[in-house]
Amino acid sequence: MLKPPRALWVPFPFGLPLGHPEDVAEQRAVLDAAFALLDAPDGPVLADFAGELGADETGTAIQASAVEPSAVTLGLADEVTTMRRYWEQWTDRAGRTAVGVSGVAPVKFRGVVRFLEAYVEGGARDLPERGDTALPLFVRYCVDDLRILYLEGRLVMKPGETPADTQHWFWGQTALGAFLRTLGDVMNASDDELTRGCAWGIAR
Repeated sequence: MLKPPRALWVPFPFGLPLGHPEDVAEQRAVLDAAFALLDAPDGPVLADFAGELGADETGTAIQASAVEPSAVTLGLADEVTTMRRYWEQWTDRAGRTAVGVSGVAPVKFRGVVRFLEAYVEGGARDLPERGDTALPLFVRYCVDDLRILYLEGRLVMKPGETPADTQHWFWGQTALGAFLRTLGDVMNASDDELTRGCAWGIAR
C-alpha cells in the first residue's frame, strides 16, 4: 500500500484526479491545494480538497451505491460503440483525452467488453494488450478507460450538464454502470488480495 508523505484527497469520480474536463479553475485549484502541502513542516499530511462539483450535498463523490439503477435497453457492447462515436466528437473538438491507460485502442473496446464479460463469468478470454500486466490490474485499466470514454462522450451528448447529473446518468441509466456493479461484486468476493484491492472504487 502506498504511504505518501503528503496527499490530497479529492471528491471526484475515479479517472478525474484533477477535476472535471474543461474546468480550468477547478483543476488549477486542485493543483494549488496539492502544492500547498509542500509547506507543511512535517508529514505525513492528508488533506481534503474542498471541491463540490461531482459530489452530492454532503460533498461526497457520487458512487453507484447512491444511485437507484433503472432498466437499460441497449446491450453493453452496442452501448460502448454508441458512446465511442460521441467520444470521437469530443476528442476531435478538444484535441485530447484521458482514455489510454489500458493500451487498447477505443475502436477495439467491443473486445474489451467481451474480455470483461468473460472475466465476470470465470472464463479465460484475454487481450494481447495485457502483456505481462497482472490480470486484476489490467481489468481495472480497462474499466477506467471505458468509464472515461463515457464521461468524455457525455460532454458532447449533454453539454452543460452538471457533473452530479452525469454521475447519476452513468450509474443509473447505462449498461456499463450496471455491469460495473456486478464486476465490482465479483472482484470483491475474490480470495486474492490484489483483486480485491483493484476492485476498490469500481462501483461503490
